Amino acid sequence: QVQLVESGGGLVQAGGSLRLSCAASGRSFSNYALGWFRQAPGKEREFVGAISRSGGGTDYADSVKGRFTISRDNAKNTVSLQMNSLKPEDTAVYYCAARLLLKRSKPDEYDYWGQGTQVTVSS
Repeated sequence: QVQLVESGGGLVQAGGSLRLSCAASGRSFSNYALGWFRQAPGKEREFVGAISRSGGGTDYADSVKGRFTISRDNAKNTVSLQMNSLKPEDTAVYYCAARLLLKRSKPDEYDYWGQGTQVTVSS
């Protein structure tokens, strides 16, 4: 099993940047693909991006492509989400998630979730 804890959320002005981190505990972190998702009030949880077990492959939602970057450090059991050029529509609770082997883009394909961290972008 994997336990995930996100940090780094907060309030930022439009155009600004934030870096979210997700620390994992448990065994065999490098066996897990990791995803970032977000959920705004009244909306369904949506895919932001995912990273492969080695960190060599990433996927992003069209809405964040070119602005967000996912990275991971398997030696430190962490995954990060660098968010640049933030927009008010990026406001949401952000979650990291883990699943064995291959990265996927649907929430129900992930087995382990963090508690989420709030990101608020003011206009």
